[in-house]
Amino acid sequence: MTTRAVATAPNAGKATPPSADMRLVPAAAGTWAVTLVCLCTGWQVASGVACAGCLATVALAFLRGRRVNGAVVLVVLGAATAFCLVPRLHHVETHELRAAELHGESVGVRVELTRRPRPTDADPASGRGAGERSVVRAELRALRKGGEWHPIGGRALLLVPTSSWADSLPGRRVRTTAVVVPPHGAGLLATVLVVHQPPEELRAAPPVQRVAEDLRAGLREVCSRVLGSEAAGLLPGLVIGDTGALPATVREEFRKAGLTHLTAVSGANLAIVCGAALALLRLVRAPRPLAAAGAGCALLGFVVLAGGEPSVLRAAVMGGIGLLALVLGRGRATLPALAASVIVLLLVDPELAIRPGFALSVTATAALVLIAPGWSTALRGRGVPRGLAEALAVPAAAQLATGPVVVALSGEFSLVGVLANILAEPVVAPATVLGVAATLAAGIPRLGELLVWAAAPELEWILLVARRAADVPLATVPLPAGVFGAVLLAACAGLVLLGARFRATRRWTVLGACLALVVVLIVPAAVRPPWPPGGSWSLVACDVGQGDALVLATGVRDTAVVVDTGPSAALVGECLDRLGVERVPLLVLTHPHADHFAGIAGVADGRRLGRVALGGACRGAWRGTGVRARIAEAGAREVRLAAGQRLGWPGLVLEVLAPAAGGCRAVGERVNDASAVLKATTPAGRVLLTGDIELAAQRRLLGSGERLRAEVLKVPHHGSRYTSEEFLRAVSPELALISVGHGNDYGHPSAAIVATLRSSGALVRRTDRRGDIAVLGDPGRLRVVGSGNPLRPEE
Repeated sequence: MTTRAVATAPNAGKATPPSADMRLVPAAAGTWAVTLVCLCTGWQVASGVACAGCLATVALAFLRGRRVNGAVVLVVLGAATAFCLVPRLHHVETHELRAAELHGESVGVRVELTRRPRPTDADPASGRGAGERSVVRAELRALRKGGEWHPIGGRALLLVPTSSWADSLPGRRVRTTAVVVPPHGAGLLATVLVVHQPPEELRAAPPVQRVAEDLRAGLREVCSRVLGSEAAGLLPGLVIGDTGALPATVREEFRKAGLTHLTAVSGANLAIVCGAALALLRLVRAPRPLAAAGAGCALLGFVVLAGGEPSVLRAAVMGGIGLLALVLGRGRATLPALAASVIVLLLVDPELAIRPGFALSVTATAALVLIAPGWSTALRGRGVPRGLAEALAVPAAAQLATGPVVVALSGEFSLVGVLANILAEPVVAPATVLGVAATLAAGIPRLGELLVWAAAPELEWILLVARRAADVPLATVPLPAGVFGAVLLAACAGLVLLGARFRATRRWTVLGACLALVVVLIVPAAVRPPWPPGGSWSLVACDVGQGDALVLATGVRDTAVVVDTGPSAALVGECLDRLGVERVPLLVLTHPHADHFAGIAGVADGRRLGRVALGGACRGAWRGTGVRARIAEAGAREVRLAAGQRLGWPGLVLEVLAPAAGGCRAVGERVNDASAVLKATTPAGRVLLTGDIELAAQRRLLGSGERLRAEVLKVPHHGSRYTSEEFLRAVSPELALISVGHGNDYGHPSAAIVATLRSSGALVRRTDRRGDIAVLGDPGRLRVVGSGNPLRPEE
C-alpha cells in the first residue's frame, strides 16, 4: 500500500525556541477527536456531544481561573464542531440515494467533479498506461426521477471508465447514468456510483483548471523527450504527485526505502515553492508586504496545479497564516500555525480527520517542530556540525512520528528510511524547483527541456539511493497492521523519547527501547516460520489488494500454475517468492481487466514462464493492454482456452468450463461474463475458479449441464452482489475464498452474498482480512491458514 506525503514545516531545518507555544494544541486535538467520534457514530451521537458541550460550557462559565478559561475554549470548540457536523451527518444518513431499494439500480444524475480521476486498477507493471477504471469525487447536483430532474446535494464517489473520463477536471459538470452502490466506512459520502459510459458534458471546467492541466501535460511531454523512463516518471511525481508513468519496480523500491512521500504532493513541495518565491523576492529587495503577496500567489498557484490533497491543504492554510504573520511583522510560530490549520480545515472539511495523508502530514510537521530541534541541538553539543545535525534530526524525527501511522496502514516499517532520506533530501529541493520552473516553461520547448535536463542528475541520484536502500537485507520488517501494530511501535517510540528527556533514566530507558526494537522489529523478520505452515499446500489466494491472483500447486517442486496476477507486480511477485515458485508452466489471465492482468511482470520476472492463456471470448479484447508484448519479452507462448479442454500435472488437473469456443458473438461486450472459468482437481479437493463472471455467465454455466459442485469456490467478482443464490447452491462449497482489497470503493464483498454463503454452511475467508490464504489437507478435512493479522476480526 502506498502512504501519502510526509510534510516539512516551512522552518523545518532551523532551531526553534526551547519552549513551544502549546496553547492551541489541545484545541486542535479536541477538534480532531470530536470529529472522529461524530463521523464514526452518526448524527445522533453528534447531537449528544453538542448538547453536552453546551451544558459543560454553562457550568464552566460560573468558574474562574486561567485553566478554566482554557477548558471553556476547548469545550466550546468541541461543541461547535459537533453542531457543524450534525446537519451534514443527518443529510448523509437520510440521503435518498442511500435507500436500500435503490442499491443496484440505475439512476440518472448530474454531478460537478471536485477532483481529477485517479486510476484504481492500474499498476504500471507493464509500463503500458493507466487502469481501466478510475475513481473521481464529485458533488451531486440533480437526480432524474419520473423523467424530470430534481435538485439534490451530497458527495458522491464515481467509479468510471478511465478511457472516456481521463480528461475530466475539477469544476466540470456532467450528466451520466450510474448504478447506485452503498458507501463503505465512515465519512460524509452519500453514495457510490458505478458508471459504464462516457460523460455528457453540461459545463466545461473553469479556465484555471484547464490551464493547470495544460501545464501538467506539458511537463509530462517534456520529461518523456529528455529523460529516461524512470526519471521521466519520477519528476512529475516530485512536482505534482503524478506517478502514472512511474514503473512499478521503482514504486516498490521507493516503498522499501521509505521514500514514497517524495512521489506524493505534500507540504514539503509547497514549502519549497513558496520558500523559493519568497527568497527571490527578498533578493530583489521587495518590501515585506509585496514579498508575502508574491509568495501567497505562488502558494495558491501550486495548490491549483497539484490538486487539493490533504497535506497540501494543511500546508496551504498553515502557509497562509505564516504569510499573514510576516505581513504583520510578527515572528512565525509554526506550532500555533499548525494547530490553527488543523482546526480550520476540520471545520471546513471534516472528512480530513479520517484521511491517512492528513494524519501523516500533521504528525510529521509536529515532530519537526517539537522533536527535531532538540535532537539537532543535542547532536551539535556533541560536536556534530550544524548542517549534518539537522540532516540527521529531521528525517529521524519525521519517521519516529509517522511510524505508527504507516504501520497501522501498511503493516511494515522501514529500517533504512532515515538513511535513505538523509542521502536523498539535499537534491529534492533543487529537483522540485527545476521541475516547477519546467512546468511553467513547458510551452517554450528549448527552455523547458533545458530545465528538465538540469534536473536529471538529481533524479538519477534519488533513483540510485532508492535502489540501493531497497536492496539492503531487511530493508522493511513486517508488523501487525491496524491499531495493535501502531500502539506497539508508538510504545517503542515513547521509550526512546522518555530516555532522551530524563537524564536519570536515560541509560536504562534507551537500553530497554533497543531491546524492545530488537524483539519487535528484528526477530519477527529474521526468524520467519515457513509459509504455508503445516505441510504441503494445494491452493493459495494471494493478497494482491483489489484483484485476483490464485496459485495452484502442480505436485512438482518449485512449480505452480497461476490464475490471474492482480493489479500489482510487486505483490504477486512477493507471494510467489514466499511460496518458493520458480517455474510457472501455465499462467491463465481470465479476462482483460487490469486487476487481473496488470501484475504479469511479477510472475514473469525471475521465473521461467511457459504458456500464457488469455481468457475473454473475443481475441481482440486484449488489444491495447500490453499483455502480448509482456508475453513476448518473457519468451512465453500464448495459447487460447475453450470449454472442454483438460490440462494435467502430477498433482493437478485443470478442466476449462468457459468460455465456449467461438462465443464472442454470444457474449458481446460484457467483459466480466467472458471470464475463463476453470475447475481444478487438487489433493485438497475440487476448486472452482470463476474470474469475474456475473449473472448472465452464471446462468449459462447452470444451463450447460456441467457439474459445478466443488469443495472450494473462488467467489466470482470479489464477492459482488451480481452472484445468484442458485449458482452458489449448485457449487455448495465447504470453503469460499473472496479475493478483495481492504477498504475498496466498490462495496466488495456484498454483505448479502457473504451471509448467503455462511447460511449454507460454507467457511468464508477474505484476503483483505486474512492476507494470503492457503488451502491444505484432504477432501473432507480441509485446513485453511492465513498469513495476515490473526487479531483482525473476520466479521
